Amino acid sequence: QVQLVESGGGLVQPGGSLRLSCVASGSIFSIGRMGWYRQAPGKERELVATITSLGRTNYADSVKGRFTISRDNAKNTVYLQMNSLKSEDTAVYYCSATISRGKYELGNDYWGQGTQVTVSS
Repeated sequence: QVQLVESGGGLVQPGGSLRLSCVASGSIFSIGRMGWYRQAPGKERELVATITSLGRTNYADSVKGRFTISRDNAKNTVYLQMNSLKSEDTAVYYCSATISRGKYELGNDYWGQGTQVTVSS
């Protein structure tokens, strides 16, 4: 069994910062790509940022220059540093990871339960 648990969401004023964390735990052999997605009310879930096991990153255009994704492979953790937050960043943020539970097992995508980020004055 594998679990992803996010933390760090909350209420912040426009222009402020938040740091999200996501820890993977359970029966883990290896973790490939990790990422953050978000879903605002009435909208589809969208990609925010991803990072490979070697540290290659990819960002949505809407967050480039403001958000930074990073990971600590020793801790099975991925982070999202969010700066210069805007009201349009308000959403539930989900962590995702491609995890293999065994040497000969293909990785499967796992998701966290989500953490609310609200940007408002």
